[in-house]
Amino acid sequence: MASVDAVPNGTNGGANGSGNSSAEWTPSSWRSKPIKQFPEYPDLKALKKATGELDHLPPIVHPYEINKLKENLKEVAQGKAFLLQGGDCAELFSYCRQDAIESKLKLLLQMSLVLIRGTNRKVVRIGRMAGQYAKPRSSPFETVNGQQVPSFRGDILNGFELEDRALDPQRLVKAYNYSAATLNYIRAAISSGIADLHRPLNWELGHVKDSELKAKYSETVKFLQESLRFMRTIGADKSSQLGTVDVFTSHEGLLLEYEESLTRLLENPVYAAEGQTSRREYYDTSAHFIWIGDRTRQIDHAHVEFFRGIANPIGIKVGPTTPVSDLLELLRTLNPDREVGKITLITRYGAAKVRELLPAHIRAVEGSEYRGCVIWQCDPMHGNTRSTGSGIKTRRFDDIFTELQETLKVHKEEGSYLGGMHLELTGDAVTECMGGSQGLDEEDLSTNYTSFCDPRLNEKQALEMAFLVADHYIQEREDAKP
Repeated sequence: MASVDAVPNGTNGGANGSGNSSAEWTPSSWRSKPIKQFPEYPDLKALKKATGELDHLPPIVHPYEINKLKENLKEVAQGKAFLLQGGDCAELFSYCRQDAIESKLKLLLQMSLVLIRGTNRKVVRIGRMAGQYAKPRSSPFETVNGQQVPSFRGDILNGFELEDRALDPQRLVKAYNYSAATLNYIRAAISSGIADLHRPLNWELGHVKDSELKAKYSETVKFLQESLRFMRTIGADKSSQLGTVDVFTSHEGLLLEYEESLTRLLENPVYAAEGQTSRREYYDTSAHFIWIGDRTRQIDHAHVEFFRGIANPIGIKVGPTTPVSDLLELLRTLNPDREVGKITLITRYGAAKVRELLPAHIRAVEGSEYRGCVIWQCDPMHGNTRSTGSGIKTRRFDDIFTELQETLKVHKEEGSYLGGMHLELTGDAVTECMGGSQGLDEEDLSTNYTSFCDPRLNEKQALEMAFLVADHYIQEREDAKP
C-alpha cells in the first residue's frame, strides 16, 4: 500500500491501451496518474499472468443490467424512488455460501418492504455483495503480538491469517470466481422465488423491549400482511412482479488492476433497442455500481481518472475532509453531460458533524448546474466508528440513527431530497454494534463478533433501522395533514 502518491508500473501500457492526454481516456489511462492505496506486488510477472486471465473471462454483469439500474437511479434522483444499499463491510471468500447469501437477500427484502410502506415510493436495492473484497487501510502495516506484519487488505489482496499476509496476484482471479458464483446464486435464488412476496417472512419482534416501539413495528407488519392478503383475495397477486425483485451488486472500485481487466467496450443495449445508431461504451463489468472511497477521490489521481470513462453509475464518498470546491469539480469530471442519477453522493460525517458540514455541500451542488442530477445518500456507519476501552471497534445504534435523522432534517431544510441510505449489515446474528432493541452493550460484543474489518448491524438491528426510517416518513406525512 502506498502511503504517498505513486505512479504504478506499466505507465505507458496496459491490457487495453496506453497513456493518455488530459482529454483522452482508455481503461488503462489511470496508470499515468498518481495513486493512493496502491498494492506494490513484488512479482509483476505473476500479476501480469493473473490480469491476463481476467482479460479473457466473460463479464460478471451485463450492460443491460447496468442500464436498468441507471434507469432506476434516475427515478431516485427525481424523488420517485428510495435507494437501499447494504451488505458486508468487507466480504470474505468464505461468505460465498448459500446460507450467507440468502440471509442478506431476505434481510434486504424485508427492509425494502418496510421502506416502501414508509416512504410511499418504490425501493431500489443494491447489495454490497459479489465483489466487496478490497478495503482501504490507514497503514500498510499493523502490529500483531508485538510483531509488525502487513495489514489485512481484503481477500482479493491477501489473507487474514498471518501466514497469508503476502500479496498474491492469483487472488484477483479467485475474487472474480467468488463474485461470479455469488451473483449466480443471487440470480438463481431470485428466479426460483426466494423474493416471492406471497411467502411468509420472519417478522419475529420478540427482541423489541420497548412496548411503544413494538406496537409501531407490529402495525407495519400487519399492514404489509393485510395488503398481501387483500391482493390475493381480489386476484391482483398474480402479477409476476410479486414473485421477483431486482437486486443489483456494488463494491468500492479500489483495486484498479482488477477493474481495468473487467472493463469492456460493449454495445449499449439502450441504443440498440431503440433502433438508433450503434453506440459502444466502456462498462466496468465487475459490478452494476461501484464507488470511489473517501481516501481515493483526489481529482487529479488515478481513481477519478478511471471512473470518468466508464458508463456505470458511480458513487462518491463525501466526508468531513471533502472540500466544498471539490464536489463540483468531481461532478464536472465524472458526469460532464449531467446525466440524471449517474452520480450518488454518499455522505458520511458522523452524527455530531452533519449540521456543521452537510448544508454547505448541499448548497454547492443544488445551487449549480447539477441541481436535480445527483442522488444524495446517507452512510451513517463510517463516521460513527469508535473503539471500546479494550480496543474493540464498534458503533452505537443510536449514533447511526441520529446521523440518518439529522441528514433527513437538513435535506428538508435545504429543499433537497435524501434519496437513500447505505448500511453495513449482515443477515447473521452478530454482536458488533451496540444498542438497538436487543440492548447490546460492550460486554455483549464478544458473544459473536466475526467481522475482520468494520462492525456491522445484525439482522434485528438492520430491520429496526428500516422501521425507524419508515416511521420518520409516516410521521412527516401525518404532520403535513391540515
